[in-house]
Amino acid sequence: MSVDTILVKLMNDVPKAVAAGVVDMGTGMLLGVKTVDSHPQEVLDLVAAATKDLFEGDNVTQIENTFKRVRGVQTSERYFKEIIVMSTNLVHVFARLKQHQDTVAVVICRNDVNLGLALVKTRAVVAAEAP
Repeated sequence: MSVDTILVKLMNDVPKAVAAGVVDMGTGMLLGVKTVDSHPQEVLDLVAAATKDLFEGDNVTQIENTFKRVRGVQTSERYFKEIIVMSTNLVHVFARLKQHQDTVAVVICRNDVNLGLALVKTRAVVAAEAP
């Protein structure tokens, strides 16, 4: 599935979505964005950088490595797959793509969204992205 298709599906399928993006974790760059409002490029770049920090920042990596060590797991696979952030007016759902773990989809919804439904719909998109 292309980046544009992922963005369209997130905006159409996730209830009360106001924005969606796809971030390449290797570079920390925003691969694409779709939003109901316009935002300065500086804000979009910061969202991409923050997404990388959320999933692969130094402390997160240390937590992942500690869990792997304690549990005797020897893999390079990342431990955190999804993160939900509740802000004052919005719900932000971040999810690694199933087939491309180095890519994260982000969908932002109004805060009155049914959180369970937003998560289920986001999971469906990131699971279905395989070619």
